[in-house]
Amino acid sequence: MDKQSAEARIKQLSVELEQHNHNYYVLDSPTISDFEFDKMLEELVALESQFPELLLPSSPSQRVGGGITKEFKTVKHKYPMLSLSNSYSTDDMLDFDRRVREGLGIASDLFSESSVNYVCELKFDGLSIGLTYKHGELLHAITRGDGVQGDDVTTNARTIKSIPLKLKGHYPEEFEIRGEIFLPRPVFDAINREREEIGEAPLANPRNAASGTMKMQDSKVVASRRLDCFLYFLLGETIPHQSHYQNLQTAKSWGFKVSGESRLCKGINEVLAFIEHWDKARYNLPFDIDGIVIKVDDLQQQRQLGFTAKSPRWAIAYKFKAEQVSTRLNDILYQVGRTGAITPVAVLEPVPLGGTTVKRASLHNADIIEKLDVRIGDFVFVEKGGEIIPKIVGVDLSKRDEGLQKVNYIERCPECGAPLMRNEGEANHFCPNDNGCPPQVKGRMEHFVSRRAMNIDSLGAETIDQLYHAGLVKNIADLYDLKKEHLLPLERMAEKSAQNLIEGINASKAVAFERVLYAIGIRHVGETTARKIARKARSIEALEKAGEEELLAIDEVGEIIAKSIVAYFANENNKHIIERLKAVGLQFSLSEEQQQAASDKLKGLTFVISGVFAKHSRDQLKELIEFNGGKNSGSISGKTSYLLAGDNMGPEKLKKAQNLGVTIISEDDFAAMLEK
Repeated sequence: MDKQSAEARIKQLSVELEQHNHNYYVLDSPTISDFEFDKMLEELVALESQFPELLLPSSPSQRVGGGITKEFKTVKHKYPMLSLSNSYSTDDMLDFDRRVREGLGIASDLFSESSVNYVCELKFDGLSIGLTYKHGELLHAITRGDGVQGDDVTTNARTIKSIPLKLKGHYPEEFEIRGEIFLPRPVFDAINREREEIGEAPLANPRNAASGTMKMQDSKVVASRRLDCFLYFLLGETIPHQSHYQNLQTAKSWGFKVSGESRLCKGINEVLAFIEHWDKARYNLPFDIDGIVIKVDDLQQQRQLGFTAKSPRWAIAYKFKAEQVSTRLNDILYQVGRTGAITPVAVLEPVPLGGTTVKRASLHNADIIEKLDVRIGDFVFVEKGGEIIPKIVGVDLSKRDEGLQKVNYIERCPECGAPLMRNEGEANHFCPNDNGCPPQVKGRMEHFVSRRAMNIDSLGAETIDQLYHAGLVKNIADLYDLKKEHLLPLERMAEKSAQNLIEGINASKAVAFERVLYAIGIRHVGETTARKIARKARSIEALEKAGEEELLAIDEVGEIIAKSIVAYFANENNKHIIERLKAVGLQFSLSEEQQQAASDKLKGLTFVISGVFAKHSRDQLKELIEFNGGKNSGSISGKTSYLLAGDNMGPEKLKKAQNLGVTIISEDDFAAMLEK
């Protein structure tokens, strides 16, 4: 394909992919399958790799992440990002309405026809963000910070699929739109299940998780977290309407995700009815809210009311009370995760809470049980609030029966009976019988075949359970010994299903080394860490021989991870399984192409990449830097070694590099560094 044809096809694919993104993440109404979307994206990436000069920052291919940011630049807000005053009762809201009326010179009679129009919005529990757009493209994403200035998290914001990179329709030349980045409940729940499985402490709540994710240095990890974003306020010199509500509806037409639950209310009585409804209905939402935001709709009235030193006079937040109930603790059960981590679970007398009947609550680990001094038979206080999983927050000592015994944490695995262990500095106890404990064996297989690991789609938890109980698989290597005739006798296993399963297993042999390393399930080695280790070690043989000191030299590998890797390869059974997986053809080293690219030539050097390049995409350049021992950064600082500059690079980065004395190099200069 020539360049002209490629350019036309890239534009077509970009438009279609952004529309499909919008349909899926904003409208919640997909029009094509994930497979079709992935194929279109693959075609786009391939064309951009072939013609790197056609790659634009607003391309849908740039949402996958990959930039490494060591420091987040502090940026002053063009418009101060003030916090809202809080209210907690009907009286507080009536008082707010009275102050608004007085400030506008409107009769204070609640039944007056000249009532104030308010916009009521759900108060999303996440991270406040200000997005600046220029010529319809995302320019900056800045956190609230102290309200005067915040952190530039643009690289991470680009990975959030509900934040448009390029707008549609007719929009101002430059404006800011503010919103809330949040972690949906199902995603948060899945992350915590995975963390507890590998023996890591669960994330406290979705709000903290969203905030922490946006401060991560690796945008690929940010992309994997599947954050979301609602937008709720327009700022600028040429915004289209003098009605806040109308501006929200217009922002929808530009491609922004605006909550469909926002309401235009005539007078405070409608506001109170809205609050009452959502105080009960909030638990049915797939994300957390902690209240309702109420704003005067008319922008001229907003200007007339003005601000205090800390907050606007024309808006207020109504905060919900965290719902708490008391119920009896009937028992404590202990669950075993795929890495052997033990999670104690409180079995409760069923009790209504937050729109659901709560029967269980996680107790996380032995330290939490000790801290709460919770005893079987106690009446405990259970709270949902902003949490997905109910938690025990205390014990009603006034109802404690005499004779209730302190909980003695179990000493043996509830599944296989092996003595439990607890490593120094770790929160969880774990079962060391990783090859003979059924939940671990099956859990490790489920992890091994998962999408981000070996991606064997046709092999789910139910089938793994069948295979295990039929005696066909006892470890991950056994999967590659399966034949169609082994599968057909299984319940609900048809000829086609069996064939698809065998084909999926065979196809997984082509999966790259870094994903295989993640898939084998070394404790504490997550997806990102596995990638760093694979690129540094280059082969499983080198990793097996590495000592703790050598491992600690790898970026993101700490003492716990290093000890875990050494312990994994000290286990003869693990080494035997690796040998079997090698024998059937799994990838346990970098490819020849990756090997050729790898060296320590750039060790100790930090690069910032900016602009468009003739021979490589920016992602390819980043990979070359990492493969050769260097580090990538998204922003220029005194620690930057080189600015790798392409065509149409940002003038601000160039200026900053010159001011700091950072060496500026071309693509050819970079190639010469690798050839030395």
